[in-house]
Amino acid sequence: MSWKLRRVRQCEKCPWKVSTNPHDIPDGYSEALHRSLARTIAEPGSLVGTGRAMACHEHPRGEEAHCVGWLMNQIGPGNNIPLRLQIRSCENIDAVTLDGPQHERFEETLPKETA
Repeated sequence: MSWKLRRVRQCEKCPWKVSTNPHDIPDGYSEALHRSLARTIAEPGSLVGTGRAMACHEHPRGEEAHCVGWLMNQIGPGNNIPLRLQIRSCENIDAVTLDGPQHERFEETLPKETA
């Protein structure tokens, strides 16, 4: 059965964009909540998925949409095999647009340590 992504364009303050300072994410950024999103990251190449997705921070609860940066990382360098299989039936995956250089790993999306 086919399905469509609710969002196909990466948002302006997506944490997967190299240019984004996570503290600039609107609506009250929480580093603790950001760190907890590590549970959405699959073990690269594993046939076992996490069963979780990272939602875009621009969508209200109940109207969630995949984070485009997370999605493209997981089906690309993140090598999330179960998600790659699922995305094969997505009707609008070819319409996805990223905005600039992206982080390769989840840990890089977290705030930079300050000395």
